[in-house]
Amino acid sequence: MALAPLDIPVYSYVSLGGVVTGLSLFAWDFTRWWTSHKKRFAVKPLSALLPQLLCMAYGALLVLSAGGIIGGAADWSLWGTNTAGDIVLVYGLGGTTPDVTRGTHLALTPGGHAVVIIITVVIAAVCSRRGFRWDFVRHILSGISLGLASSIAGFIGFAVAPSVSWAGDYVTGLL
Repeated sequence: MALAPLDIPVYSYVSLGGVVTGLSLFAWDFTRWWTSHKKRFAVKPLSALLPQLLCMAYGALLVLSAGGIIGGAADWSLWGTNTAGDIVLVYGLGGTTPDVTRGTHLALTPGGHAVVIIITVVIAAVCSRRGFRWDFVRHILSGISLGLASSIAGFIGFAVAPSVSWAGDYVTGLL
């Protein structure tokens, strides 16, 4: 456990239970999307899936943040999804929950952190206009749970973080 700015603890640890929780949250909404569309590969049904993928990417960016209040909230959410999944795996099935955190930790650059703040403002604007969106919370929690995983489940964090950091650095003039 390291301390980030403001002395808010950053755990940066994901267990198998956390990955199971993240994949379960993703599977819940993906299954509902799949069963509600007959022509799944048309533009309109695919556009209905886009908010889920964007919120998952945002969640992965949150857990890769250096810390602070938003990063701390993401870390606490990761702790919660780890705990929920661990309880289900250990007490529900009698299994174990090993550490499945990626060996090399990706970190956002200062420009990447700026992009995370901008995306947070956009999500707050969307939610203030249309009301609180529980589906966004599920998608973001899914991304938080999967962002640090070392498997293909963690690909979202591995793919999104460098591109967001580069874009943020480029736009803010840090490159």
